[in-house]
This record gives sequence, C-alpha cells and structure tokens, in this order.
Amino acid sequence: MSPAEAQTVSLLLDGHAHQGILGLPGVPTGLVIFAHGSGSSRLSPRNRQVAGTLQASGIATLMFDLLTEEEDRTQANRFDIDLLGRRLVQACHWATAQPSLAPLPLGLFGASTGAAAALQAAADAPQSIRAVVSRGGRPDLAGEALERVQSPTLLIVGGDDTTVIQLNRQAQALMHARCELEVIPGASHLFEEPGTLEQAADRATAWFGKWFRAASMA
Repeated sequence: MSPAEAQTVSLLLDGHAHQGILGLPGVPTGLVIFAHGSGSSRLSPRNRQVAGTLQASGIATLMFDLLTEEEDRTQANRFDIDLLGRRLVQACHWATAQPSLAPLPLGLFGASTGAAAALQAAADAPQSIRAVVSRGGRPDLAGEALERVQSPTLLIVGGDDTTVIQLNRQAQALMHARCELEVIPGASHLFEEPGTLEQAADRATAWFGKWFRAASMA
C-alpha cells in the first residue's frame, strides 16, 4: 500500500482555528480522530506512530490540537473533559462536512485524559462514532458519560501501569457498551518499552478495522 498523504488542515472549534494533520491513505476504509493527553498536541510522537500503523492498514487519521496555545497555558483546561469532548464532537462534524471524509465510518482514539474526552464525545454523538480505543487512558474521568456510551470500546493499558489498570477496570464495570480491556505485558504508562507501543497500535488497528467493516456491511 502506498504511503498516506499528509495534509495540514484547520478546524474551527468554538470559534477558534485549531491546526490539524490529516493522514489519507489511497482508498481509506474509515477515519480515526485522535484526542491527545494533557500537555500534548497534534505532534505527539506516540500518537503519530499509532497513526502510521492505522494508515498502513488503510485507515485515515486526524490529529489536531484540542486546545489553543492560550487555553493550554491554563492547567485546568487540560482536565476539562466537557470542553475537550465538545471539541472532539465538533471535529467529527468538521470531518463529516468534508466530501472526501463524509462517507467514512468514524472512530476515536484517546490517550491519557484524551480517552475520557473520546468517551464523552462518543456518549454525546452515539450515531456517529463506530468504535473507541483508549491507550494508557483515564476513562474514569468521563464520569456519568460512561453509562451512555454505545460505541464498542477497547481499553489498552500497560501491564506495569497498575493504578491505571484498576481505574480502567472500574470504568469498564460502569459501561453498558461492549468494552474489552487489553493489558500489554511489560508496558508502563507511556508505552516506552521496546515493542510495547507497536503492540498497542496493532490492537487498536484490529479493533477499528473490525468495527469499520461491520459498519460498511450494515
């Protein structure tokens, strides 16, 4: 498969321009929108690595900044899940307004606090989001939204990230949607150990591929 084309895009979210990177394979089978974690951005090297794996399988990706530079200077904004979730829903609306992206099934990939934002967005846009993946995420921060999520959800956690494993199990117990917990042995919170991020990316790619195929056959 030929390399994905990278396009710089601008999304108008809550009245402000947010920069994004759209990765488009030749014939995309779906689109995954990324929600980065606290203190990160569209340039997150780990998310970019996951995006590359998704693109290699034929899935388009969109990475964008959830906060403006000014907003990011206020620590509380990084943990405002309602705000971040709303921005994600707006990004989904942006994607569905693009002729090349509108027909594609949508998925959300969240890391750290971005996982809670992804689940909040999935709860608020249940007809739009076909699947959600969390990597080293804090789904527990989504609160009451967990019970409203209808999208099949995969929670990927490092085996050495014991506190976050427990928080993910608690969140999983509150969800009514299909939800699986995948523990990557030997991985810490940031999946910095050799081969662990690749395993997480492969699990995410398989999950999105499965539910995007189901959507295309519906």
